[in-house]
Amino acid sequence: MPDIKQPLRFLGFDFGEKRIGVATGQKTLGTTQALCVLKAENNQPDWQQVEALIKEWQVEAFVVGLPLNMDGTEQPVTQMAKKFAKRLHGRFGLPSFTHDERLSTAEVREYLFELGGYKKIKDSDFDAYAAELILKSYFESSTD
Repeated sequence: MPDIKQPLRFLGFDFGEKRIGVATGQKTLGTTQALCVLKAENNQPDWQQVEALIKEWQVEAFVVGLPLNMDGTEQPVTQMAKKFAKRLHGRFGLPSFTHDERLSTAEVREYLFELGGYKKIKDSDFDAYAAELILKSYFESSTD
């Protein structure tokens, strides 16, 4: 049976209707890094910017945060995030995963506080740090 190569380099996304946070990470090392926030129009980023990030970071897969209610039920933006994950896969032909992002906002605030206080971080960067935590959480929960 051939050995199926598992993706190692990822882009993580914190999907939003107006802003999409982006982070990168290396699964084997478990390292992550907040990158940037892309403006979204009609729930879509500038796809050329996404393609540039894919090439720059030599990504092999995507993880998109899945916004759910605290009881695990879906909300309207959940379907938009799923659609975004499917678009990533369709446009770039790379595996695209979704990952529960409940509590990510509170965790981002705590994480930024540990880095020296979230007041030092521009609001515009907040979504990139959320994407980083989504990716970090995906790596920690992923067993493949």
